[in-house]
Amino acid sequence: MVFAFFTLGCKTNQYETQAMEQMLSGLGHEIGSFEGSCDGYIINTCSVTAVADKKCRAVIRRCRREHPEAVIAVCGCYSQHDPEAAAKLGVDVIGGSAQREQFIQMLLTTAADRQKRQDVDVALRRRDFEILPAGGLEERTRAMVKVQDGCVNFCSYCIIPYTRGPVRSLPLEEAVDQCRSLWQRGYREIVVTGIEIASWGADLPGKPSPATLIQAICQAVPHCRIRLGSLEPRIVTEEVCTALAALPNLCPQFHLSLQSGCDTVLARMRRKYDTARFYESVALLRQFFPGCAITTDMIVAFPGETEEEFAQSLAFIQKCGFSDMHIFPYSRRPGTPADKMPGQHPNAVKEDRSRRAIEVAQEMSLGYRQSLIGTVQPVLFEEPEGELYTGHAPNYVKVYVQGKDLHGQIRPVTITDLMKDGVFGRI
Repeated sequence: MVFAFFTLGCKTNQYETQAMEQMLSGLGHEIGSFEGSCDGYIINTCSVTAVADKKCRAVIRRCRREHPEAVIAVCGCYSQHDPEAAAKLGVDVIGGSAQREQFIQMLLTTAADRQKRQDVDVALRRRDFEILPAGGLEERTRAMVKVQDGCVNFCSYCIIPYTRGPVRSLPLEEAVDQCRSLWQRGYREIVVTGIEIASWGADLPGKPSPATLIQAICQAVPHCRIRLGSLEPRIVTEEVCTALAALPNLCPQFHLSLQSGCDTVLARMRRKYDTARFYESVALLRQFFPGCAITTDMIVAFPGETEEEFAQSLAFIQKCGFSDMHIFPYSRRPGTPADKMPGQHPNAVKEDRSRRAIEVAQEMSLGYRQSLIGTVQPVLFEEPEGELYTGHAPNYVKVYVQGKDLHGQIRPVTITDLMKDGVFGRI
């Protein structure tokens, strides 16, 4: 049979989709295009915001409408949080954010007998890390290894602790084995990902640090690029930076989750740091990794955010000088404390502050990319785009060159010009 996937949300979801693709391929099934004709369609959902829920529902409805005879299966955080809502959309198979092998078996059984099935556990009761096959379809150059799941931070705007459960970690030896296997299969870059990788090891014997994991992975595959997923700022200390700076294959790109550049807003968000601690992390990374790319996320128009608080946030992100940012207008999420906070902003305010923050982010991105002109970057090439070939530098800046048949190669490129979403260079 032929199955196709549609993935919403984070890199962890992308990883889990790739694992399910491998499961189906290993059983002799074909992975097709979500826009094509298939026997079944799997939608891996996100529920980080109410807007994410809305996107999930739209994809499910469209899929059901366009493929009335196919099996429609839904998994991920949206169906974990509200399986009844998914069922009302005409879904045939409903799983949650775990038990992927059981979900695939349900899918195949339903494809055979056409009986609807649902199996969603209670996320807060999870204690074991679900080990899934790493990697993905072989034409990809970059693979992900999921080393951690769950979160116990309970930020006031976030539903994820309820949809992913408590912290669970992939044992270090298993993470190393997966990375070695990926290198042997031809992958040249591995992204270490999880819901909150800074909490890796908290549930393991002896509580090993995330730095210990990163060192072990980098040393196990010394010729493979290792890229880190999102980091909690408090993990960045002088001791950690000293250890990581000694790893030549660690990519100098660090995503530090900010959410707001104003201390009073951070407190209402229940974040575990203030702007002073965040900036300390930025300064340490720049000290130990000169020229590194530091990226972040930011929520604007959080409940009660005043114009003065927003101005403080804009000033702070400019002080940090991020190379790239994701800007999100606050989206109400029923079931979280922030949903009931006073001072909910109308859409007009959200749109205005998003626009202003994006303008600042774009200026910083342009400045960072301009700083690369004249430098030589080792680029991992991935795919052609029109007459050009594209790939990514270690700092994750997209690089365009004149060339062909470069897939999977790492070549030195002299950066000469700017492109709309990256830079142009000469091999």
